[in-house]
Parts: sequence; C-alpha cells; structure tokens
Amino acid sequence: MVTIREVAAHAGVGAGTVSRVLNDSGHVSADTRTRVLAAISTLDYRPNPLARGLSRGRCQTVGVIVPFFTQASAVERLRGVVAALDGSRYDLVLFDVESPEHRDEHVATLNRQRADGLLVMSMPLPAADLGRVAGTGMSVVLVDSRQDGFTSIVSDDVAGGDLATRHLLDLGHRRIGFMGDAPDNPFGFTSSSDREDGYRRALADAGVPVDESLVRHGAHRRDVGADLAGQLLSSPEPPTALVCCSDVQAAGAIEAARRMGRTVPGDVSVVGFDDIEMAEHLGLTTVRQPLYRSGELGMTLLLEALGAEPPEPTVHELDLELVRRATTAPPHTKRGET
Repeated sequence: MVTIREVAAHAGVGAGTVSRVLNDSGHVSADTRTRVLAAISTLDYRPNPLARGLSRGRCQTVGVIVPFFTQASAVERLRGVVAALDGSRYDLVLFDVESPEHRDEHVATLNRQRADGLLVMSMPLPAADLGRVAGTGMSVVLVDSRQDGFTSIVSDDVAGGDLATRHLLDLGHRRIGFMGDAPDNPFGFTSSSDREDGYRRALADAGVPVDESLVRHGAHRRDVGADLAGQLLSSPEPPTALVCCSDVQAAGAIEAARRMGRTVPGDVSVVGFDDIEMAEHLGLTTVRQPLYRSGELGMTLLLEALGAEPPEPTVHELDLELVRRATTAPPHTKRGET
C-alpha cells in the first residue's frame, strides 16, 4: 500500500503538508495543494480512515446502546441506523442491554476511546449518567426518550394509546380491555404506561368508565400476551376488544382467542402497536410508529453532531398512524357480514 510519506516525496513536500491537505486543515498554498492532490491521484493513495480519525482525536466509531436488540422493534430501528451509516466511514459498535446491571456497566465504561458518539435507543438513562457520558466529549442522541439538553427523536405514546382506543370506540365497542408491560419495570420504560394513559383518556372522553378488571400487565412476550388475553377472554364478562401495547402481545392475544375457539374480529377485536413485519402477515390492525425512520434519523443527527459545527439540541417528534387491517370490526359481527 502507498504510504503518506511516499505521497509527500512524490509531491516534494512534508508528510504534515499532505495530512493538512487530506484533513482540509491549516494553511496550504493553492500550488502545493494541487501538487499533493496530483500525487495522490498518480499513486492511487487511499487514506486509512482509522489513522485519519486518530490524528483528529477520534476512533471513527459510533456506539448504539439498545435494550433487547433481538426484539423486532429494535431490529427495525437498527436497520435505519445501518442505512444512515452507509458511506459515512464510521464503524458501528452495538451495546446490548439485557438487565439494569448490564446497562450500568456499559454507561460506566463509555468514553471517547470506545466511540466518538452514542445513540441511545429506547433506554431512558438518568440525567446524571447522560451528563457523565457527554462530559467525556462524546456526542449523544436519544431515540424514543428525551432529556433536556440532548437531541431526541420521540413519538407521542399517549396519543398512540388514544388513537387505538378511539378506533375501537368508533366501531361501537364499549367493553375494551388493555394489555401492557408491567409499569414498575426495572429499566424505567414508560412507553407502555403512556399508551395506557392514552387508553384511559379516550375512554374518559367517550364517557366510558374504565373497568380495572379488563386491564392486565405482563412481560413483553408473545406467550405472556397469550396468557393475559386468555385470562380476559375466559372471564364471565369478557371484553369485545383489546388494545395491546405492542404487536408482540397482540399476536399472543390472537393466538389465545383462536385456541379458545373465539373468532377475531367476530368475537374480539385486537389492536397492536408498532407495525412490525409480522403485523401485516397477521392482518393486524395496529398503530404504526416509524421505527426504521427513527433509527435512520437518530444516526443522521448523531453524524451531524460529530461535524465541525454541531447543531443545537432539538426534539424531533415523529407522527403515529393507525393502520386498519382485518383484526378489528364492530362488536358481535364477523368479517364479511353486513
């Protein structure tokens, strides 16, 4: 491989001058710049991105900290992250979080030697931890959470829960159940409880009392969703519709209903949240949040923050959309009936 010293010798300048031309830093005369660029072209010199980054005090790496990265919603966001990184010359380091202790270990060891910037996805971090990470000189962008002084990409989960519930109310349902994650989770996740707040708001606005016996919480898993739905549907007065805080739990609800001989949406309508790939396969009515776009935008903003003139922190709110498919209908009707 051609070295920077060979380029310098060919152009009749010092290696430092070649470096300044490559980094577009410092004063270099037009004639000298032309000779250096000609030497680079003639010798087909290709700068080592890592070496260039180190010369600027950077490791040419960006980190993404994400909980349970194998979950479908996290995978979709990561697809957007990878798309935004294409052609950027930055490598990606993924910090998976499976427990609060795991999260704390990552935060404690993050510094400029590990990554130039950090994208925090769906992981609310205490202000003190974010401040410590930012204090190392790392640029930080948040996805699916917000904190004063940091660029954030968010959606209104309360509005999302309201949107799902109003759809069922508009169809004529009044006995509507809710299935969500445990509100006292050790990670401090709030999206499910916010969606439950939206569910409660929509019912209140419609003058429908919340029946607490129709509210269930459990782990963010399909089998747990099936168990929760089974409890609700086997009650003496089962709900005619279910709002689920995720498509994963909604898939479990559909599975449980069919296992019990109930039809969807004839006996029970089901609404999910996220619009992951399996939602379309199941014909699931769901609230679509722009997972791919949030990851793509988050990384784009992080790369901008790593530029010569980082922009001021901003909050970007992405819209939610109800996607109506085959799992919702007016109560006590089967698909195809009038």
